Amino acid sequence: MALDDTREKSLSFTPMVIEDTMRNGRGLSDQWADTVVVRPRTTERHITVHKRLVLAFAISILTLIVVTVIAVLLSVKFEECNADSTASASHGNLTKFNQSRDALFNHRGEDSFQPWRQLRLPGSLRPLQYDLHITVFMDNFTFSGEVSIELQCLNSTKYVVLHADRLAVQKAVVYSEGKKTRALKIHRHFRYPANQVFVIAMHRELEPQKNYKVNITFQAHIEDELLGFFRSSYVLYGEKRYLAVTQFSPTHARKAFPCLDEPIYKATFKISIKHESTYLSLSNMPVEASISEEDGWVTEYFSRTPRMSTYYLAWAVCNFTFKETVTDSGITIRLYARPDAIQRGSGDYALHITKRLLGFYEDYFKVKYSLPKLDLLAVPKHPYAAMENWGLSVFVEQKILLDPGVSSISYLMDVTMVIVHEICHQWFGDLVTPVWWEDVWLKEGFAHFFEFLGADFLFPDWHMEKQRFLTDVLHEVMLLDGLASSHPISQEVLKATDIDRVFDWIAYKKGAALIRMLANVMGQPVFQMGLNDYLITHMYGNAGRDDLWNKFSEAMQKEGRDINIKEVMDLWTLQMGYPVVTITKNDSVDNSVTISQEHFIFDIKDSAPSNSSSQWQIPLTISVGNSSHISPESIIWVSNRTESHKIVSVDDGSWLLGNINQTGYFRVNYDLRNWRLLIEQLMRNPEVISVGNRAGLIDDVFNLARAGYLPQNIPLEIVRYLSQEKEFLPWHAASRVLYHLDKLLDRTEEYSIFSEYILKQVASMYHKLGWPTSAVNGSVAQATYQTEELRREVIMLACSFGSKHCHQQAITLISEWISSNKNRIPPNVRDIVYCTGVSLMDEDVWEFIWMKFHSSTAISEKKVLLEALTCSDNTFLLNRLLNLSLSSDLVPDQDVIDVIIHVGRNPHGRHLAWKNFREKWDILNTRYGEALFINSKLINGVTEFLNTEAELNELKDFIQTNGGGAAAAFARAVEIVEANVRWHSLFEEEFFQWLRKSPTS
Repeated sequence: MALDDTREKSLSFTPMVIEDTMRNGRGLSDQWADTVVVRPRTTERHITVHKRLVLAFAISILTLIVVTVIAVLLSVKFEECNADSTASASHGNLTKFNQSRDALFNHRGEDSFQPWRQLRLPGSLRPLQYDLHITVFMDNFTFSGEVSIELQCLNSTKYVVLHADRLAVQKAVVYSEGKKTRALKIHRHFRYPANQVFVIAMHRELEPQKNYKVNITFQAHIEDELLGFFRSSYVLYGEKRYLAVTQFSPTHARKAFPCLDEPIYKATFKISIKHESTYLSLSNMPVEASISEEDGWVTEYFSRTPRMSTYYLAWAVCNFTFKETVTDSGITIRLYARPDAIQRGSGDYALHITKRLLGFYEDYFKVKYSLPKLDLLAVPKHPYAAMENWGLSVFVEQKILLDPGVSSISYLMDVTMVIVHEICHQWFGDLVTPVWWEDVWLKEGFAHFFEFLGADFLFPDWHMEKQRFLTDVLHEVMLLDGLASSHPISQEVLKATDIDRVFDWIAYKKGAALIRMLANVMGQPVFQMGLNDYLITHMYGNAGRDDLWNKFSEAMQKEGRDINIKEVMDLWTLQMGYPVVTITKNDSVDNSVTISQEHFIFDIKDSAPSNSSSQWQIPLTISVGNSSHISPESIIWVSNRTESHKIVSVDDGSWLLGNINQTGYFRVNYDLRNWRLLIEQLMRNPEVISVGNRAGLIDDVFNLARAGYLPQNIPLEIVRYLSQEKEFLPWHAASRVLYHLDKLLDRTEEYSIFSEYILKQVASMYHKLGWPTSAVNGSVAQATYQTEELRREVIMLACSFGSKHCHQQAITLISEWISSNKNRIPPNVRDIVYCTGVSLMDEDVWEFIWMKFHSSTAISEKKVLLEALTCSDNTFLLNRLLNLSLSSDLVPDQDVIDVIIHVGRNPHGRHLAWKNFREKWDILNTRYGEALFINSKLINGVTEFLNTEAELNELKDFIQTNGGGAAAAFARAVEIVEANVRWHSLFEEEFFQWLRKSPTS
């Protein structure tokens, strides 16, 4: 059913449509208008005056009226100009409520300023409950709505300030609540787009401690972008079908209905959705009633939610089907997806582990899941991997749907981690919400940390928290946090653009790393006790970082350990970066060592004087080892810049090892003699050192050398031990650092010296492990997770660095697939085989993979096929792919970014991707600009391997004319490219000089 004529004619989607409240042509309140009406009180019978006097008197009165009207009109015009102009508010007038909910509601003296100009809502009103009715028109992608908001007045105010963006407001009414409900007189209402607010100016002040109700009717588009209430599509049996779904985090609920769109403003929500009966609707709560109408429409009424913030409210309108399961405690879990995906069983894995995870979290936190149901919704298009809406978590399809026959172990792990992350948010984020976005790490850091604990619960043999956490979280975020352009994990957030900026890997991964460090210092039982107390105290409310520190301190005190957690952790959360701890053995008889700390930074010149004051309280664990034994760890709290400590059992032949199992968030450096002893130990008997520390030594040594703390030969010497390494994790750590070096060097004249050196370290393990073998029935014989991942890592290194045997094996597997049209390539190495085949074989293979990409229905397979297309050496095909991805529907929106990034990682496509990025920036920024996390990923992915002076200058020139919208991401990009250029200038010759002389080169 289309919108009726009157609705269509009155609808303007960009500006808000304001109902005219100026009656009888008067732009003033009735009270003021009445004061300028002259009422005669005498008659001619009582007074006689001269004609000239009467005329003069009349002229005077007329003049007074004209002057008054002009003054009033100018006043109104001035007020409207103020309301509509975009101006920066004085930060001095802001009340920064950080740690407590009460701080939000302090009186702000509204008469002295215009509250809509402030960057935060004024705090005079608090929402208690929303009643929201939405009517969805899928035929023309519009929706209409009516919202009723019950507000409690905390401080007297004349203004109701709500968030609203891109909504066509038709009518606004304010009622007083009490014995007699009555509509209050509104002076006017208007929009202030600069702060995305809608303002109702009342005739009289609203009174403290009284409740009011605001009713607003509105209309808007169901947008084609990825935020607010947006639409998506998919093809089923040749027919294009549409769905509509919400993405409100962090500040986009205001695009779907007028609301107080800040996390502190929790309220209950009762949602009803009217739509055509061919669709179904979903929301956070179960449907409590469904009413069908004769014209083929239905209205579904959802139960009222608990108190919650606007950003994880959600609804969807789709024609999906579902599968369901029920937990032992009676929670209904449903997975909704495209009918063909449900029929294939692609959602069965996610449904199964979600049931187990709810039990895991309830047991770990000792707090029950709060809602009667949990829906998982798999959508074709979404700006992020997933969104944790309470009771209705939304996932992009490739992060939740799994096809067991074609999905690799790494894909299975990826899906698992995303689901574990989102289920954790039902407690951290939904049940207890950060007070404000500056502490977004309080939810994202915990969810990221629990990805690894939850995965260990599901798959104990994976050893995720003790092993994979190191490479996938700790090592990755330390690259980012070692830049001068990094920022503290808790950072000031003052305006809307700052909010999107805080959703970066610092919040997610550094947050997780700091939580892991603290959990290891406290011990798991005490850590769990503190979390339980934190959740119970703040459930259905908000909390800040100090609330968490206080609960942890209390838990420690109960165990008789008096550590001021806030004092320790403020140093880690309120200053950027992390330390490098240097341990030096002293030439003395007292077995003493010198331990120093300094701010680690890749560009050493940037670590001077501005960061010289950075200092941390560091829980340094340390052990002493020799050729056959390592001592139990001891802990030293390092608080000063330089300290001296006595270490038992240190002699000339023993080595020191710091940060045992890499539980701390810092790097460790040693004197060169200790590094030599550690390398000798790895060459002779690596198992004496734990697998986590072997991976940590590799990551630390490469990055210390990259930043100039160590000579370039030390990391090259340490990788010689890899031929004896039997565990996956150190190989994975090595693969990551070698990949970075590979991209720095892949366009240099002497690249072959480097690649041959690495191949020699890989060769023996590659031939020992071989390729996955097929069983008699044609299925792939699965080894253990660790063995399969190790084999995959070694094959990837061999093919990447030019092993002829590896290349021939990939070509053979691709050729067999093409000739038989049966894909017998083991899922765990398909991405390696596809990419290698496309890069080495002719254009027909590229076309074959392109065809398979379009015909495949398995989500995981489509992703691998698409990425393989970016591996071609043919610049014509790469350019064609770049153009098709942006200008057609052939590549899904969320995959366009990955196509550009992967082309940029290909040495034959780096220049193309960089050129395409600059030429298409306006299109890309329009499409993804509001989702800054995506934009940042794109900017980093396209620029991180630029490494020439010319490319650096091109980047700077581009930013000068185009970089305003993503300043932080571009600043980081410049720093990374400058570091790449500087490495070539300072270290490339030293690096190759050692390789040329190396006996194994």
